[in-house]
Amino acid sequence: MKVHPLITSSKTLADLCDRLREAPFVTVDTEFMRENTYYPDLCLIQVASPDEAAAIDPKADIDLQPLLDLLVEDEVLKVFHAGGQDLEIIYNLTGKTPYPMFDTQVAAMALGLGEQVSYGNLVAAYTPARLDKGARFTDWARRPLDARQLEYAIGDVTYLAQLFPKMVERLRKTGRGAWLDEEMERLGDPANYANSPERAWTRLRLPNRKPEVLGRLKALAAWREREAQDKDVPRGRIVKDETLADLAAHPPRQQSDLARIRGLSAAWAGNNIGERLMNAISSAEPLSAEEMPPKEASRPGLTADTTLIADLLKLLLKIRAKEAEVAPKLIARSDDLEALAAGVRDGLPVLDGWRKDVFGRDAVALVEGRLGFTVRDGKLMMTSAEVA
Repeated sequence: MKVHPLITSSKTLADLCDRLREAPFVTVDTEFMRENTYYPDLCLIQVASPDEAAAIDPKADIDLQPLLDLLVEDEVLKVFHAGGQDLEIIYNLTGKTPYPMFDTQVAAMALGLGEQVSYGNLVAAYTPARLDKGARFTDWARRPLDARQLEYAIGDVTYLAQLFPKMVERLRKTGRGAWLDEEMERLGDPANYANSPERAWTRLRLPNRKPEVLGRLKALAAWREREAQDKDVPRGRIVKDETLADLAAHPPRQQSDLARIRGLSAAWAGNNIGERLMNAISSAEPLSAEEMPPKEASRPGLTADTTLIADLLKLLLKIRAKEAEVAPKLIARSDDLEALAAGVRDGLPVLDGWRKDVFGRDAVALVEGRLGFTVRDGKLMMTSAEVA
């Protein structure tokens, strides 16, 4: 594989993208900094095909549009490892997410390599290489980048180009390629990366279910999101979540009261940001019935007995996942198991498609008493029973 020097020229990048469009797939990774910003500070983009690899410097005087177009067009498959933050960056730059796409960390779950296998461990599983992760926490915004940084960065896509075809071949042999379609669709959903201020409250822990409190929380979360976006600082630097919830539940009557609220600067009692906070509170309206989040109690609650049933389901999940050589998390999550134990049968992914075949059908049989555990010769086994 040919590795190009760091690309800082628009023409060189455009020529590379023209060639990549002819490739069967392109592996993608980014290096960024975000400790002190709201938006990730993109510092480097790495791409590779089976034939060539390059790192692109977005901080140079360079037109990234040909690369951005390639990443969101459906002309070539884009391959990531644990690509959530990479997808967020691409969404911020384009308003779209890569399509079609493949995430090797998700695929690793279908191949029984663990729920969150690291890139280094994945490379070690498919190649004889051992990655040097020493440059991982360097300052990617500093220029010039040194040779060690570039070697580390380019390795993230060159090794990915080697292991991806091997993973696909194993998926074909196991017949699990279709298992990943749903997960890839979920990961690539643009709604995951659209940080709409009006939806910011839905990511917070709710102080209670009173419409007036939730209305204030919605208004305050939207205010904080806009402040963080405008200032390009982490939202927690504006106001922490717990303080936001406390303000929604116990709103100050006037701006001077802000000086006495834990988690806020006393200066807010008389400055502009404190005034904007108070405007958010005063303009808040009770949350409408249509916006009210569903009650957790819409699912039957767990009693002491159903909690034990959920524990048995977790044991069954471990057994079936081990037999299928797939990560348990890809089959079912804890809240699905608790819902099953509590009697829910509708709308659960675990009772549909391949998940039902691997685990869901047996899970229902266990809950309904048609399947059980036994110990034979010191080994835990399932009782033989006809499963409907």
